[in-house]
Amino acid sequence: MPHLPGAHKIRFRKSEAMEFRPCIDIHNGRVKQIVGASLRDEGDRASENFVASRDADYYARLYREDRLYGGHVILLNPEGSPFYEETREQAMKALRAFPGGLQAGGGITPENASRFLDAGASHVIVTSYVFSDGKIHNGNLERMVQAVGKEHLVLDLSCRRRENGYYVVTDRWQRFTDVQLDRALLERLSGYADEFLIHGVDVEGKAAGIEEELITRLAGWEGCPVTYAGGVRDFSDLEQLRELGGGRVHVTVGSALDLFGGSLPYREVAAWCAAACSMNRQYI
Repeated sequence: MPHLPGAHKIRFRKSEAMEFRPCIDIHNGRVKQIVGASLRDEGDRASENFVASRDADYYARLYREDRLYGGHVILLNPEGSPFYEETREQAMKALRAFPGGLQAGGGITPENASRFLDAGASHVIVTSYVFSDGKIHNGNLERMVQAVGKEHLVLDLSCRRRENGYYVVTDRWQRFTDVQLDRALLERLSGYADEFLIHGVDVEGKAAGIEEELITRLAGWEGCPVTYAGGVRDFSDLEQLRELGGGRVHVTVGSALDLFGGSLPYREVAAWCAAACSMNRQYI
């Protein structure tokens, strides 16, 4: 039977308009912003843009106070890393601080997913378990849906560019798969997932501009919600993303925010998105 976290009492009606989805990335037991393509399991290394002095639950409480739902908490250390337990505990603190408000990803499997849902995650985010050995493993996908239910599953289709298109990358964005990100893939997987999360990994953490072609490709999708992350540096990027995405692609902003050492005021970004987008939440 699918896992149904009984503690969750907040639900919101998904909007077709662009929403601001906040993030909490955790690496080596600390909230960080990193350059996505620099992440390496060997030695638990990454190029860092920002290392927080506050714990993850501080950011979760801030998002809760500002009623920003659907953000993601990402564990950037694999199980087996000497830092994994610290990283997981930080994630759990964030989830407990904002029950039903955040999604959790990073090393999620059918065996451990319930821990994150029980701690307060609205969804779990999965890549590597489904896209193992460079291909989609339908059996693993079915097992994830059985374990948590489609309504609690987000598929991370974060990708990097190759000569003929964008390809899904796994294992904390370190390995290319043979799976090309296109409409056929979204159609195929939408029957299993409530949402898609897509980082433009080549620009992730650089605050140097968005992946325009990738966003244009996502704009034609009218199925389940899609959140794009990667490269947003200013309000002109947000406006361009809104236009290229047809107002339907949600957005995550990380390194550019003043919360994480950048120059973009967090609350102004939230207000801009609230003004530009419809966020019609329903509480039950």
